[in-house]
Amino acid sequence: MILLDTCAIIWDALEPTKLTTPAKKAIKRDDKDLLICDISIWEISMLIKKGRLEIEDTSSKFINLLLQSRNFNIQSITPEIAELSVNFGSEINSDPADRLIAATSIFHSAPIVTADKNLRDATIVETIW
Repeated sequence: MILLDTCAIIWDALEPTKLTTPAKKAIKRDDKDLLICDISIWEISMLIKKGRLEIEDTSSKFINLLLQSRNFNIQSITPEIAELSVNFGSEINSDPADRLIAATSIFHSAPIVTADKNLRDATIVETIW
């Protein structure tokens, strides 16, 4: 099982050339067991609302198509993930989405496919890039 962060989800769907070879291989290898955080769905909606991700449909229609394109398992925030996310020190930056993604990764022992340097530099999570 691997966990895709928000950018990896978007790039996998819209711009796969932005993914590294190791990221593409990991996604292909674990195609039936891909995990995403529910906060990523919210982040995608925010990117669309802010115009940082341009699509030709509503955000809900786009996200539903995105979710249908792969066998994603959506992980909601559980009490355990919430507790982990608020108890990180400076090893994870203060971005709530990054904290929830890191906590989900640790909770599930799933490496994160991410281009995010902050997450890649954090020694408490395993990343693929």
